[in-house]
Amino acid sequence: MDPTAVGLIAIVVVIALIFYGVPIGFALAAVGFVGNGIMIGWPQTVVQTQLVAWEIGTNFLFVAAPLFLFMGQLVYHTGIATDLFDTVHKWFGRLPGGLAVTSTVASAGFGAVTGSSIAAVATMGAMVMPEMKRYKYSMSLATGSLAAAGTLAILIPPSIALVLIGVWTETSIGSLFVAGIIPGLLMATLFSLWIVIRCVIEPELGPRGPRFSWPARFWSLFKLTPTAAIFGIVLGGIYGGIFTPTEASAVGSIGVIAVAAAMRRLSWRGLRDSLHQAALLSAMIYVIFVGGTLIGRFLVQTEITPGLIAYIAELKVSRHVILALFAVMYLILGAVLDTFGMIILTLPFVFPIVLSLGFDRVWFGIFLTIMIELALITPPIGINVYVMRRISSDVPLAEIFRGAAPFVVLTLVVVVLIAVFPQIVLWLPSTMR
Repeated sequence: MDPTAVGLIAIVVVIALIFYGVPIGFALAAVGFVGNGIMIGWPQTVVQTQLVAWEIGTNFLFVAAPLFLFMGQLVYHTGIATDLFDTVHKWFGRLPGGLAVTSTVASAGFGAVTGSSIAAVATMGAMVMPEMKRYKYSMSLATGSLAAAGTLAILIPPSIALVLIGVWTETSIGSLFVAGIIPGLLMATLFSLWIVIRCVIEPELGPRGPRFSWPARFWSLFKLTPTAAIFGIVLGGIYGGIFTPTEASAVGSIGVIAVAAAMRRLSWRGLRDSLHQAALLSAMIYVIFVGGTLIGRFLVQTEITPGLIAYIAELKVSRHVILALFAVMYLILGAVLDTFGMIILTLPFVFPIVLSLGFDRVWFGIFLTIMIELALITPPIGINVYVMRRISSDVPLAEIFRGAAPFVVLTLVVVVLIAVFPQIVLWLPSTMR
């Protein structure tokens, strides 16, 4: 059989397995193993599978993923997120729609310590929704803003998604982390401005919160100082070339343990739960990565990727048109795949094409992450929206999607801005040591 036909059949089988409910890591690994067995022989495939599993498991850069996951779980289980919300609320809660603005800014901050969108939505939603109901917020605005704010967690560094993109594409993870800062802050600012403007026009959507004295505001900053210092050191160390991202993840984990212990918030149960959750998530990512590598090597044998590159090179269209088509593809894939699945399944095809079109690999990493964020809040299966629905079971799903819709538009505005002005992404990494 023609190798290209074998590759196309394999892609259809992977998609079918995912629709059937097979975890994406196992679907990729199974199809990749069988495909390689057909193309290069079974003895060679067995040896290759063993080498891939060993290579990924011993990759120094990949160690950053479980350590950052552990650091985020520690923050979640030790109540540091509550301090973050309290501080932001004292400074921004008095604005029109202050609680929604607070949740947006706090989610961006929470993303800097967890890198998990779902954790950000679950944590902030549980803390903020009772207060929003007490102040009679529009449920569409309340739930939509919380679901959208959670997406900032996978763009603001450290981000597990950026770690995976960096390892897979052999791109500097430190550069990706630093490149995500300005777009992440830009998105958080646009989200907050929209909430304020909307609530100025229609005050009943989001009333102002209570007024706090200046001493109370500054005291809240004092409570957050140790944690902020840790993450300033982590990101500053990466930016200044003092730490590699893997070393920074270890420094951050030890720092959070020390701060939590000093604040008498570290318990054996919290430490155990943090380790358990980090191990489960790390194992899932590892399986996805092994499966993605196997199917990627199989697809090289089928010549599908070179064929796609040649076909696109013959098209008489702008490279930004191709980029727009990729954006549409990611929005569609977001209906059936999770974050890691979208990254691993598409990169073997998309990344070589992006490089052939002349896009910067760091820039593309940020573009891909933003598109994944969009998939988290767009119908029919926006994972953040469903998490928000579990927290606020009395709010219809359609209302949450409707509340998140303006933030989808704002995110697309950011995508257009970074496409027209790529230095928004690339300037800060260019200043790194």
